[in-house]
Amino acid sequence: MTCREVLAFLSDYRSGDLPRRTREAFERHLAVCPSCRAYADSYEKTIALAKAALREADAPAPRELEEAILLSLGRGIS
Repeated sequence: MTCREVLAFLSDYRSGDLPRRTREAFERHLAVCPSCRAYADSYEKTIALAKAALREADAPAPRELEEAILLSLGRGIS
């Protein structure tokens, strides 16, 4: 398996959708390729951060932020 193939298969690997032989080749490549391993690790971290951000998105924005946005748009504060 090549580095390019690892990038193409990464999403399917994460979701468990790769056929057994492809998954095994993918894992063998990760075992010997530090660049792909680092990329896969950063991919996982990015997904975790995005999920955390979405969980926090339900919290209301600070009033100061709302005021600053409205002021920058020229709408003032009501």
